[in-house]
Amino acid sequence: MTIELRRNLPAELAQHLQIRSHELVTDATLAEGGDDAGPSPHDLYDAALGACKAVTVMWYARKKGIPVDEIKTQVERDDSQERAGVYKLATKLQIKGALTDAQLQELHTVAQKCPVHKLMSTVTTEITTDVERLA
Repeated sequence: MTIELRRNLPAELAQHLQIRSHELVTDATLAEGGDDAGPSPHDLYDAALGACKAVTVMWYARKKGIPVDEIKTQVERDDSQERAGVYKLATKLQIKGALTDAQLQELHTVAQKCPVHKLMSTVTTEITTDVERLA
């Protein structure tokens, strides 16, 4: 799969992001010199974790017949030590439904195993970058 970004003119830093048929704008915050026209790259990274946890829990609950009526997911970022190599994300899932304590614990276990959580915490990601002229 290819994700494509292109400068979102006339903005200084904003990028038009396209993933399959989905489009959005990503930008830097005002404090970072952007126009805050959309979520920042860090916001998207953090949101990927929250979205993955919510989707994984909902998928699992549906598969197992666990009665989940609503799910609210929050991600709190602590980037105060990022330059020292520590980036902290705290997630909280609030789940509504006629759940037993055992089912709620089961969903907690599932949330800990979402694919993006694994990517962020246990997988080595190798990145290559090519830079070339645009004709």
